[in-house]
Amino acid sequence: MIKDTGIVITPDRERVIIRPCIPADQSRVPRIIARVMELDESAAEEELKKVMGDFSTRHHDFDVSLERQFEAIRACMPSDFQPSKAHRLLIGAYFIGERSYESTALFNPSIVAHPDQCGIPRGSLRVIISLRATSEGHISALVFRSGIIDHRGFLSIDKASSFACTSEPKPNARYDKVCFMGKLYEMGLANDCSKHLIDPLPAEFTMAQLQDKVNTYTLDHHPITQTDRLTCEKILWLARCNYEATFDPRFVLSERVLFPMSPSEQNGMEDARFVFFKGDDGSGKYYATYTAYDGKVILPQIMETEDFIHFKMITLNGRAAVNKGMALFPRRINGRYAMISRNDNERLFLMYSDNIHFWREAVPIMEPLYPWEFVQIGNCGSPIETDRGWLLLTHGVGPLHQYSIGAALLDRDDPSRVLGRLSEPLIHWKVQSRSGYVPNVVYSCGAMIHGDTLIIPYALSDRQTTFVLVSLPEILDRLS
Repeated sequence: MIKDTGIVITPDRERVIIRPCIPADQSRVPRIIARVMELDESAAEEELKKVMGDFSTRHHDFDVSLERQFEAIRACMPSDFQPSKAHRLLIGAYFIGERSYESTALFNPSIVAHPDQCGIPRGSLRVIISLRATSEGHISALVFRSGIIDHRGFLSIDKASSFACTSEPKPNARYDKVCFMGKLYEMGLANDCSKHLIDPLPAEFTMAQLQDKVNTYTLDHHPITQTDRLTCEKILWLARCNYEATFDPRFVLSERVLFPMSPSEQNGMEDARFVFFKGDDGSGKYYATYTAYDGKVILPQIMETEDFIHFKMITLNGRAAVNKGMALFPRRINGRYAMISRNDNERLFLMYSDNIHFWREAVPIMEPLYPWEFVQIGNCGSPIETDRGWLLLTHGVGPLHQYSIGAALLDRDDPSRVLGRLSEPLIHWKVQSRSGYVPNVVYSCGAMIHGDTLIIPYALSDRQTTFVLVSLPEILDRLS
């Protein structure tokens, strides 16, 4: 029933991105700049030449990155400060560094159909694989690969580019006022201060408009109370956690790195479960639930994209939006959004909502039953619709914290009804791949069907990623 493809995607420490590198002690910044400015023009040009020679071949538009970083720290310089181009670029170079973002692990994959299906043989399907990349400090980013599944169900993965780049925040992203107030209410911040800040804003407002209201309120209510100060901080925090990020479309898919941008993500964006969601009107877009981690607290979030170039990051609110491992169904069920979740860190739940931002209901539908899942069960990605029901890949945690992948079948009209589940793991670790960042673990964040083949990407011991092909009729027969 299961065929190993032999494909393994491994972390590559040679792949690097540019990240800001600014001292925590801001008083050091002017001193560093002053040292650079002490170099005469000839010396500055010579130092810049060395920097360009060592690094410009490793990055797209390297000089643009240096100029951008110079502009990012311009606030630390006098307003009339006008250095030469060589000095500007050299100053920028002192406040950036390279990060080998996938040097430790490349794991927890999901797979979806690519939005561009042009130029491939009939019966084939171009796909996108998302991966969690981890490096120094256990900070996780999201990266992508592409490939093709042919008419026979055979999979090939495209060679990744040697370049990598991060996304840029979209300036003046717009916020829906009603939705934003709903999130504040869920956070317990519906008070006089938030009302004073939000009420005057237009139906769609920008971060700049919100920041201006906060600044004005702070000045007008000086000295500000601790409660109002906390409200202002949380409002700005919420706005920064709901943001948009964009890649230069010139850069190919494998070069795009979604690196943490918001306060809730500063220590990682983990385990994205991508799914192509089809609306009632036939339109579609990609969603991915993921875990934002700030170093202390995890927060379930969702991102959306239509082209894997422009992404919107959205906080999930409501008493049921808790814990890791939320996975969105690929369409509405009985007119409502639906998710599989693990609200209590042990069982699987079904959630419904009329608004994808807010989740308030959760009903348990599956609990640990077999020895290989006695510790906990969770999902391995979004449910997959078949003519016999929703095929749900699960993960189970057993003795010595072993992770295995299983499967269950849910009713198409009422997914709270479990029609069948495997009593033994579908995928278990193998001796040759059990060692890694976290040993004895196999894990997936999403599979897909092409013809009669179920393609499952999964991680080996939280270090690298492989793929298996499963006969869809056979697994459904076992579950029915």
